Amino acid sequence: MEFIQQNIEGVWVIQPKRFGDSRGYFSETFKKSEFQAHVGPVEFVQDNEAFSSFGVLRGLHFQAGEFSQAKLVRVSRGTVLDVAVDLRGGSPTFGQHVAVELSAEKGNQLFIPRGFAHGFVVLSEEAQFQYKVDNVYAPQSEATLKFDDPVLGIDWKIPHESMLLSDKDRVGVPLSDIKPF
Repeated sequence: MEFIQQNIEGVWVIQPKRFGDSRGYFSETFKKSEFQAHVGPVEFVQDNEAFSSFGVLRGLHFQAGEFSQAKLVRVSRGTVLDVAVDLRGGSPTFGQHVAVELSAEKGNQLFIPRGFAHGFVVLSEEAQFQYKVDNVYAPQSEATLKFDDPVLGIDWKIPHESMLLSDKDRVGVPLSDIKPF
């Protein structure tokens, strides 16, 4: 696996190696010893999966305080634009984001440490999105950052009128209302 540090400390693109032949390919998508040698100790406690169609935008979600979650995300079908926004208190990159196109074809992954808002938009006809988290879901601690806050300057790669949003994602709070954690 190749581990590529992004422009925000703690965020990594991970590119697993694929070994292919006429039958298809084989790839190790997670190896604890290798992951921890590059990223550090993270104990994942749950795997999640979402299936969505073109234009579905999920996020920017986060859990604050003791319920904050680190995530290792990947796409097993289709393509998404995956975005992580730094909300860590005292971080020199607070409010900045990393945006990475993840696809089943590339097999790439994104590691997002605790203290970030996270979301993705589906760029392909459909996408199957999978992720590991290091903390359980705590609805009392969940919040949504406004995905189209102009302060963030995120280019979601598709027009807003093509986006499909939940009510929760439509009414996220602006960065100026976020208390760093």
